[in-house]
This record gives sequence, structure tokens and C-alpha cells, in this order.
Amino acid sequence: MGNLIKVLGKDLENCPHFFLDFENAQPTEAETAVWNQVSAVLEEAHGILAELQSYNGAGQEIREAIQNPSDLQLQEKAWNAVCPLVAKLKRFYEFSLRLENALRSLLEALTSPPYAPMQHLEREQALAKQFAEILHFTLSFDELKMTNPAIQNDFSYYRRTISRNRLNNQQLDAENEVNNEMANRMSLFYAEATPMLKTLSNATTKFVSENKTLPIEDTTDCLSTMACVCRVMLETPEYRCRFTNTDTMLFCMRVMVGVIILYDHVHPVGAFAKTSKIDMKGCIKVLKEQDSNSVEGLLNALRYTTRHLNDDSTSKQIRAMLQ
Repeated sequence: MGNLIKVLGKDLENCPHFFLDFENAQPTEAETAVWNQVSAVLEEAHGILAELQSYNGAGQEIREAIQNPSDLQLQEKAWNAVCPLVAKLKRFYEFSLRLENALRSLLEALTSPPYAPMQHLEREQALAKQFAEILHFTLSFDELKMTNPAIQNDFSYYRRTISRNRLNNQQLDAENEVNNEMANRMSLFYAEATPMLKTLSNATTKFVSENKTLPIEDTTDCLSTMACVCRVMLETPEYRCRFTNTDTMLFCMRVMVGVIILYDHVHPVGAFAKTSKIDMKGCIKVLKEQDSNSVEGLLNALRYTTRHLNDDSTSKQIRAMLQ
């Protein structure tokens, strides 16, 4: 079950059909070095999501401080509430940089000569699983961030307080942890609706532009194959019944959407064009067949974080499916 199993199916030459065991794939000796490097990053992912899920913000303290600007006790209370939260936001941001490096290592491994992307996915199932886990984390993180306005409110209050104290020639202890340069980078990161996805999209685009001897198709074929793998597993009952964990369905859906978005950002004409190697109608259809509560965030990711959805080359049918 740890293997990628190639199976026969219709349109096989256009869309390879695989069963990828996301639950049990283990690294071979050849994969171990990269797998260990990426695993060290992924070990932190669950804790990051748990911290973000429990992030309540300092909204009440901030409101009281703003409403009573001359009350120094309330100002201090708000500042003391915000500082540990900003330290937490800094950890999230720094984790995104580590995740970016992990993605790059996986892209290098899964697209390097002499093997074609298809062969890499067959030979290096454990790395393909890690690639999927990064995408799963990314979309999970961004879904939580999008529904938590406290993150940007807290950080905005922190920056305003720092600026105000600078004008008064006061140095605050928290500046030692989040200096102005770091605060600027964090501000850009959290200004994005989907900051982790933006990080991965930029990293993938940069990977392609920096590896000029590597055909862009090697990267995009890796992504389109993964999208196909997920779609086929989701729409085929005999594949779905192999899942032993009930969360694997949502995992597959998140991974499918993640690779579609990366493909759309990297490929010159994107994922929605007729020439795309991703069956967008099939992918959207399989999402819409699931419980709406579990997929609305994923459909929104396709609506609002892709690059080519509104191009003239996108069919009216696909646009209508995402309305």
C-alpha cells in the first residue's frame, strides 16, 4: 500500500491515474536526506496550526486603550496583551520562510534529471506525500487566518504604538524582538489574504525562473499530475475505500486545490485554459459534491487566489461553476 500504483483508466495518456498512499508512504534510502530535512520543518506544522486556531487576539484590551488614551494603566495593559501575540505572529512568519526552503528542496528532488516528473512521483512517494503535507498545512493555515481579523488588528496596534513611542524618543523592549525591518516584512506577509499560499506561489515561481536549464514543464507537470492523482482518488469509490483515516478526504481536496493554484501561478497560460493539463471542470465538480462547509474555503481559494480565472481563455462554464 506504500507504493504509487498505476492503474488503467480513460484518457490515461492525457491524465495519468495513480493511487498515492498519502497515509503510509515511507522514504526509500535515496529519499532519506531530503525527507529528513523536510520532516524537521513539518514536525512544527501541527503546533503552528494549533496556536493559530487558539489565537483570540487582544481586541478588548486594544479597544479600552483607544477609548481611554490618557489612562496609562489601560495603555500598559493593552501593550502587555499584544506583545506576546506579536511574538507568536513572528514565529508564524519565520515558519513560512522555513516552509519555503522545504518546498524548494522538494521541487528540486521531484523535477531533477534524468527522470521525468511522472517517474519521480512513482519512485519518490514519500517526498510526494511531504509535498502534499506542505500544501495541506498551507491551505489550513490560510483558512484560519482569513477568518481571524484579530491578527491584523493586533499587529496594526503594535506598529502604531511603536511609531508613537519613537516620536516620543521611547524605546520599547518588544522592539528588540521585532525590529522595524522585521515588522515591515511581517506586515507585507499578513496583508495577504492567503499569506502561506502566496509564499509558496512566489517560491515556486522563483524556483522556475532560477532554474533556466530545467524546462518549466517539468515543474508544471509535477503539479498537474498531483492534481490528477487527487481528483481520481476523490471521485473513485474503490480508491476512497482504501483511506483508513476519515481526514484523508479533506487532505486530498486541500492538496488538489493547492497544486492547482501553484500551477496557475507558474504556468504561462494557467490552469483554466483549454490547453491546461488539469481537468478543472472535474476538480471543481468533485469539490462541489462534498459537504459545502468543508469545501467553501477551498472554492474561495480557487476564486480569489488564482491568477488566470478571469482571463478571456477561461471558459464561461468554468467561471459559472465557481460563481
